[in-house]
Amino acid sequence: RHTEGAFPHRSARSLPPTCVHQIHVCVPVLWGSVPWGMKLQCVSLWLLGIMLISCSVDSRSLRRCLISTDMHHLEESFQEIKRAIQAKDTFPNVTILSTLETLQSIKPLDVCCVTKNLLAFYVDRVFKDHQEPHPKILRKISSIANSFLYMQKTLRQCQEQRQCHCRQEATNVTRVIHDNYDQLEVRSAAIKSLGELDVFLAWIDKNHEVTSSA
Repeated sequence: RHTEGAFPHRSARSLPPTCVHQIHVCVPVLWGSVPWGMKLQCVSLWLLGIMLISCSVDSRSLRRCLISTDMHHLEESFQEIKRAIQAKDTFPNVTILSTLETLQSIKPLDVCCVTKNLLAFYVDRVFKDHQEPHPKILRKISSIANSFLYMQKTLRQCQEQRQCHCRQEATNVTRVIHDNYDQLEVRSAAIKSLGELDVFLAWIDKNHEVTSSA
């Protein structure tokens, strides 16, 4: 017999064995009779769930800044001109992007900002500084430059939505790369940076969730 509107009386033995894990079911029925140890366990599970949800939200917010382009096509385009570009490099022992493993040290929080800055580095400096006399190579470089412009547009939208924060660490990395570039004569620096495009492309592929624009 039970009062109308109240929960029907059920003994603890009649509850399903997994009930202690189903907090939303157990709390209204048995919370008052649950031992303190079990209460602490339930609260711990609840807090853990909140933390996991928060991490998931943060992760999704980072993944919103997708690089929407055909990375396979980009890498193929570069591979077709890589040998010709690197053959012009007169400073084979000098690096611009990979000094002190610069890109490999980037933290996840700085990936979006560093990507944005390096896209601007290539679009505003490298592609403009390089004077390519061979039409076939020039067409490939122009195709890569257009893809970079498209990626810039994607990341600019993320920045406008405050999803692409630039911390001091990211600014420092960008400054190091520009300083490396400035240490060489303009033509040599542009060729060197073009020859290291595979480093940047591989880093994008590794650190971004890439979707095809096709």
